Formats: sequence, C-alpha cells, structure tokens
Amino acid sequence: MLFTLIQWTWGFFQTAAGAMLYLRHRRERHFRWHGACVTVWKSPSSVSLGKFIFLTDDPLYYYPHLRGKIGREDAARQLLVHEYGHSVQSLALGPLYLFAVGLPSMLWNSLPGFRKRRERKQISYYAAPFERGANRLGEIVTGEKSVGEQI
Repeated sequence: MLFTLIQWTWGFFQTAAGAMLYLRHRRERHFRWHGACVTVWKSPSSVSLGKFIFLTDDPLYYYPHLRGKIGREDAARQLLVHEYGHSVQSLALGPLYLFAVGLPSMLWNSLPGFRKRRERKQISYYAAPFERGANRLGEIVTGEKSVGEQI
C-alpha cells in the first residue's frame, strides 16, 4: 500500500505515464508483484514506469547467444527483478527519476552509437551505473537474482 501511495505521489509523472501505457496494453497478460503491476507485452524491450512494469515476452531477444544456456523463465524472472529495481529507483528519486534514470536508460538502449560501442568493447547493457544500480536494488528488495553483467 505504501509502495502505491509513494509511486502515485512522489513518483507521479512516471506512474501516470505507466498507467497510460497500461491502459493501451490492457488486453495483455498482467499480474501483481511486490506492489508493482506487471504487464507482459510483445516488445523486445522492457521498461519500468513507477508502479508499472512492462516485461518483454521474449527476455532473450537481445541475447540469442544465451538461448539454451539459461531458460526463458529464469531469464524473465531475472529481468523482472531488474525492472523492479528501477521501480525502487523511482521511489527514491521521485520526479528526478525520468531524467536521472529513464532518459539515460532509453538512450543507452536505443542510440546506435551506444549499441555499437557496447558491441565493439563487449560492454554489457547492465554495466551502466543506472542499470547496475537497478540490478542491485532489485536483488536487495526482492531477495532474488537479477540479470548480471554477463548478459
């Protein structure tokens, strides 16, 4: 209950954006997890917007080299822990979350220059400080394993 209250007040902007995205994907599969509303959607990416987490239905999309090495369910659960870590960052940062985590994460994920640099230097997407922080926070709060930098 406290999680929801804080997300709808201190984290209002990202939670409101998440609610709009939730409504747009209301026909997708949803479940509740540690106070968050999780939607499994048909997108290669996952995103956390306050109380709302949107989890890809193909957690190994960006990591075909891991198919057969890690099960789809294990990968999805670790990714969920990571995205929940972003929800915890939202609790801590409130209105600054979108600028301190959301925007840098989106750019780190989508700009071709960053993608090429990660490939060239063999840098994990999860090595960026805001992504590594989400992994750590997700693990601390849930007690479960998040995606590691090996991905």
